[in-house]
Amino acid sequence: MKNIKSYIAGTGSFLPTKKITNSDLELKVDTNDEWIFSRTGIRSRYIASKNETTSTLALGASLKAIENSSINVEEIDLIILATTTPDETFPATATVLQSELGLTGGIAFDVQAVCSGFVYALTIADSMLKSGQGKKALVVGAEVFSRILDWNDRTTCVLFGDGAGAVILDTEEETNNLFSRGIIASKLHSDGRMHDSLYVNGGPGSTQTTGFVKMDGKEVFKHAVINMSNVVLELMADLKISIDEVDWLIPHQANKRILDSTAKKLGIPEDKVVITVDRHANTSAASIPLALDVAVNDGRIKKGDLVLIEAMGGGFTWGATLIRW
Repeated sequence: MKNIKSYIAGTGSFLPTKKITNSDLELKVDTNDEWIFSRTGIRSRYIASKNETTSTLALGASLKAIENSSINVEEIDLIILATTTPDETFPATATVLQSELGLTGGIAFDVQAVCSGFVYALTIADSMLKSGQGKKALVVGAEVFSRILDWNDRTTCVLFGDGAGAVILDTEEETNNLFSRGIIASKLHSDGRMHDSLYVNGGPGSTQTTGFVKMDGKEVFKHAVINMSNVVLELMADLKISIDEVDWLIPHQANKRILDSTAKKLGIPEDKVVITVDRHANTSAASIPLALDVAVNDGRIKKGDLVLIEAMGGGFTWGATLIRW
């Protein structure tokens, strides 16, 4: 039996039309640009309008990823959508996306791991393709986090934004795992003891409401730096690869302080870290594919580069994936 490897054949991203700056937020909540930027590194974010949903943003990113790949849309036989803000409680928003793409076969489902969602979804898609349950996958991170924010709570509402990012995974026979293009390996973790440090205070099975984001900022910061650093070191140790070999680190874009602290702990210089939190804010599951698409389009990521993605989200969930471009 041939060994199959999946690789990223195309990337895409899509943002809502409405851009909100820190100065705009000054008119809504007790805050200012200096307060937000000094604590988070955020200058602006995009907020979905009434007619924009997770599925519409996901569709926009998916079409761009398909366009940037060499595949035809009808070849996609696996869709995994990472989101915390589905259009409806059910069915899975991935099936809505499947329909909008004109697809009627294959597999489509959602993954909910909050800000770690894209890393989880990419890992699942890679595993499914390797086991023969598909040949070409569409993996999407899409969020309208603005719909679960309390816009009177300045400790949370200034941090998040809406958007979507997508990748096309294609497959080929594996030759050399470390040096041929594709997903090399992933490592995932979770610790449910911390579920009430970052959560939404509502849900269909409890309050029958959507609820709002609640967060213990100090706990999240501490665990984010430790967990993301440790999972990267664990992954690299398993692969016997030095962190110095990594060309680009694409972390979940939580806030600049977390990004800086994690990179410093790993010994990765700032010029190797892709940062988009300043323009997108924290877009949860969309943040990594959004940042990835930016770095691909501006030419930073080149063929042969070793790309490391890492994230931590509510639960806590966290993980990392190493990719040869």
